[in-house]
Amino acid sequence: MSKRSWHFDRRSFLRGLGVTCALPFLECMLPSTASAQTPQGTPKRMCFLYFPNGVGLPPEESEYHEQWNWFPRETGEDYQLTDSLKPLAPHRDNISILGGLSHPNSRSVLGHAAGDTWLTGGDVRGSKYLNSISADQLAAGKIGKDTRFPSLSLSTDGGIGYKSRVSTLSFDSNGKPMPSEHRQREIFERYFSPAGQSTTAARKRSLASKRKIVDLVLEDSKRMKRLIGKKDNHKIDEYLSALNSVEEQVIRNETWLDIPLKEFDADDLNFNVDAMVDPQAYVRATLDLMVLAFQTDMTRVITYMMAREDGMGFGENFPKLALGINKGHHRISHDKAEGHWEEWGSYDAWLASQYAYFIQRLKDTRDEHGSLLENTVVLYGSACSSTHNARNYPLVLAGGSNLGVTHGSYTAFDEKETPMSNLLVSMLNAVGAKTNSFADSTGKLPAVFS
Repeated sequence: MSKRSWHFDRRSFLRGLGVTCALPFLECMLPSTASAQTPQGTPKRMCFLYFPNGVGLPPEESEYHEQWNWFPRETGEDYQLTDSLKPLAPHRDNISILGGLSHPNSRSVLGHAAGDTWLTGGDVRGSKYLNSISADQLAAGKIGKDTRFPSLSLSTDGGIGYKSRVSTLSFDSNGKPMPSEHRQREIFERYFSPAGQSTTAARKRSLASKRKIVDLVLEDSKRMKRLIGKKDNHKIDEYLSALNSVEEQVIRNETWLDIPLKEFDADDLNFNVDAMVDPQAYVRATLDLMVLAFQTDMTRVITYMMAREDGMGFGENFPKLALGINKGHHRISHDKAEGHWEEWGSYDAWLASQYAYFIQRLKDTRDEHGSLLENTVVLYGSACSSTHNARNYPLVLAGGSNLGVTHGSYTAFDEKETPMSNLLVSMLNAVGAKTNSFADSTGKLPAVFS
């Protein structure tokens, strides 16, 4: 049977001078015998967002405890959020707040070093540094074959950092850190090359002339829209609008992000960037890129290190730029001055608002299987509760309602009985990366996963 003029392959692209732009799923990509509602191998996705230095936990006797303690008041479904997590209030039905979890091998190490093991559960005590594969890479090895990129590893600083102060969440099967990407233009360009090649000469010329991706594929999109239905036309318009918005923000971010970084000496980092810099716009541009990657099914596994441990990298300066606090995040976490709990809690709330934004974007973005959030399980958190205390990790799980995840409560686990690796095992199984164990796991996490 000949191919109908309005039928397009799931891997179809829009093409322009030097670019090849991936498309989201459209109804015209369904086989002629299938309905728009037919599930065609629902993608199961996994995502991790990390922040450093722990969270504000004012002691119970402090006047700031009720308002700025990161963990909610009361457990169960009737938990009460403090101001630290209030940005997540609209998403109560889509999140689970988890307390008490940590990696046993990391509980005795300096809190910043525990960041190396957040997704591995490895043993970095002493000089041997026996780290292991991270959960995202285990998933990538099992489900990554179904996508163009097995995984994406993103951060604010890029590279791998160094032992005990990494700038990546991803570790290979030998426990070696895998470089993360942070330059948004380079990340953005990867979405428009079907085999991930370096930027072509034609595209370099278009970049030099400041022509955006949407401008370059406009003619091809018009051609395609003449062949397809009204609903798909609307989807293409929405997608190209989102694409354009992300690229415009990337262009704005490029005015300050291209600052040389040195891996080993944080004192040499240049934080004297343009006073008009908007870290929220920068973080959200990366989050938008992640949504686009899921929407086009380029990958189903993403990690994002939102900032780096121990006051290193761009993220250290976010409190000053975003909230006007004249201190870096790491300094706030060690501060004992009057009012520092409010400063720390305010920044915790700022970070939570970025996560809330990401949840909403996943919820609002749909493919042929429904909302992206329904088939994506996302973990947000840190590797220490308060600075240097690698226990009781602050964790918020979101999404995955179609993957057997039950939300709506705050659960405080007993660390003697439940290591964090149980959570990672459950997440791996939920996305189809079947495994009986991971790191030092003792089972699954039935309180949240069915």
